[in-house]
Amino acid sequence: MRGSKHLTYLGFAGALLGFQGCDQLALERPEDAKETDQAVAATLELVPTQFDGANMAVLAMDANGAPVILGTDELGGVEIYSVAGEKIGSLQAGEAESIDIRYNVDVAGDGGAFLSVLDASANTLRFFTHSATGINDVTGVPISTAFATKGVCLHKNRTDQNLYAFIVGENGEIDQWLLYADIAGKVSGRIVRRMNAASEVGYCVANDRTGDIYASEQAVGVWRFSANPESDIAPEIIDIIRFGNIDDETGGIAIANGTGGKSYLLASNASVNKINVYDIANDHEFIGSVSIDAHGAIDGVEEPGGIFAFNHPLSDPFSEGVLIVADDDNGDDPTNYKLVSLASIAGALGIDFGAAPMADSTEPAPIATVFPTLETPPVGNHGDAADDPAIWVHPTDPSLSLVIGTEKQNGLYVYDLSGNTLQHLPDGKMNNVDLRHGFTLNGEETTIVTASNRTDDTLAIYAIDVASRRLINVADGPQATGMTDPYGLCMYQSAASGTTYAIVNDTDGVVKQWALRETAPGKVSAELMREFSVGSQTEGCVADDSTGVLLIGEEAVGLWKYGAEPEAGDARSAVVLAADDDALNPDVEGVSIYHKENGEGYIVVSSQGSDSYVLYQLQAPHELVGTFAIIADGASGIDGASETDGLDVTSAPLGGKFPKGLLVVQDGRNVLPPEPQNFKFVSWADVETALDLVE
Repeated sequence: MRGSKHLTYLGFAGALLGFQGCDQLALERPEDAKETDQAVAATLELVPTQFDGANMAVLAMDANGAPVILGTDELGGVEIYSVAGEKIGSLQAGEAESIDIRYNVDVAGDGGAFLSVLDASANTLRFFTHSATGINDVTGVPISTAFATKGVCLHKNRTDQNLYAFIVGENGEIDQWLLYADIAGKVSGRIVRRMNAASEVGYCVANDRTGDIYASEQAVGVWRFSANPESDIAPEIIDIIRFGNIDDETGGIAIANGTGGKSYLLASNASVNKINVYDIANDHEFIGSVSIDAHGAIDGVEEPGGIFAFNHPLSDPFSEGVLIVADDDNGDDPTNYKLVSLASIAGALGIDFGAAPMADSTEPAPIATVFPTLETPPVGNHGDAADDPAIWVHPTDPSLSLVIGTEKQNGLYVYDLSGNTLQHLPDGKMNNVDLRHGFTLNGEETTIVTASNRTDDTLAIYAIDVASRRLINVADGPQATGMTDPYGLCMYQSAASGTTYAIVNDTDGVVKQWALRETAPGKVSAELMREFSVGSQTEGCVADDSTGVLLIGEEAVGLWKYGAEPEAGDARSAVVLAADDDALNPDVEGVSIYHKENGEGYIVVSSQGSDSYVLYQLQAPHELVGTFAIIADGASGIDGASETDGLDVTSAPLGGKFPKGLLVVQDGRNVLPPEPQNFKFVSWADVETALDLVE
């Protein structure tokens, strides 16, 4: 469809119904649609497939750097052809329905090209490497689906540098798998997420440069959605049958990424024997279409099926790359593959694909990355549930330290340093939690834990029983906040007075500060000491007891610095504003402090809008230290962290896996497999290494 008038829906299955019910769409092709149908000729064709099963082909380089074509032949597996069109070998891969390839990945440690083949007879994936040692089967534990499969495409994620496989099916199924090398050096996978279109999806293709996946829903059109496994599933229609530039059926799709930011999507308008071209870099503007006509002894393409674009220079006549098209008709002969020069398509449509060297297929990671060390079990409720953690360091044995996490639909969880659940307190909709040691209760120093309870708009108060490592409710009755929606919370302990405070903010930006006092034996009450407004919605906050500084995150704006003493009022200065810092992408969520010696350290902030974490110097002027993401580890089966709300960090050496401290983050999308939210534990030593902070 022309311009940027694309449609976005919450789910594939609902998308078709929503589109059909939209009264504002004309039921005919837009008047401004380009009439740029052109004809090109196939430069070369491959010999017919042995079993009449041509569907998808890719181009790879052999051990001598010469191009070869590997095409599926269903019952015949994968056939191997020279670019002169002759069959030179075959690959046993079951009933090969689809194939895809990636360079510059080394999942199996074999180098060269990596191939994924879909075996439709068993609905499984098979993996091969094509290197100097030949074509080697590197399939580990088979990846199998419970649905009838149609296609596969590979995606190398720029951020985590992992390789993913998407499998599409007859009834609209789309599965995403993380691929990894197992202990035997073979390639296995873990399911990341599942999606569904309304009807058959026959083909897909990934754009590693942009991080997008395109799916061809045969009876509907071409969709785009994010390939990032930690992203929301929000498909967008690129072109749609009868309402756009596709007539009655869409087929294969391909990507041609060139130099200078040039990027094009090619899609089979199968029912009218054309290939549509869209300018990805210009909001997927429809450029035009080409039919592939007969040329000499080579017949035209009657039904273009799977297509593959190799946008890198080859020898003439493919000096600007080649488009490989599965011809589902091929006259009276079995199906085969036709080769079309990308230069001829570019010339016909007046565009430049910008043929790129092979090295262009490698995209560097945009930020530093770390693996999660371990994770907690999922919380008990689906949806937006887990929110904020707090770390308690055991006074005599750091290995017995705890992590307390909120479940804003149902209470508090207490975890040990292995992520095991030790206690669950279903005491209400707890949003944020924090703690301070050194509170005198019953004549003894104890650790006080407070949490914002949105069930009854109160301040929940607990003490940690060191012997049992459990929370005990010590609130002297309900501690009403007088707030319409108590949200974020942090604690502060004054070095001057020794008073312990709980600081709570509301969704409208109101902040209240309470002094905690023992008002009955073993019981604690809260006395309001200060109230001010940040300006708009806020949640994440942290107080630095040693300096008397209070940091508050205004979600859409940035991070502010206030005084933590009650008499400090509402005076503030900016630590960082999102408008001035590309590293911080709203919402600004969880915030904590990693303390070093001599008053130095780092402010750690959850940049929710970019699924990342940002470090700033603790000391003014709070210079940016670095940004990192927490990514999936296929070998351990732990997914990354994204859309993080709350986080906490400690620099205390906890031994074992956390010798330099621990970072705990809430995971807003718990995938691999898809489950309710949980918390990820990250060794601070890994953060130091990733950001080169080791001194």
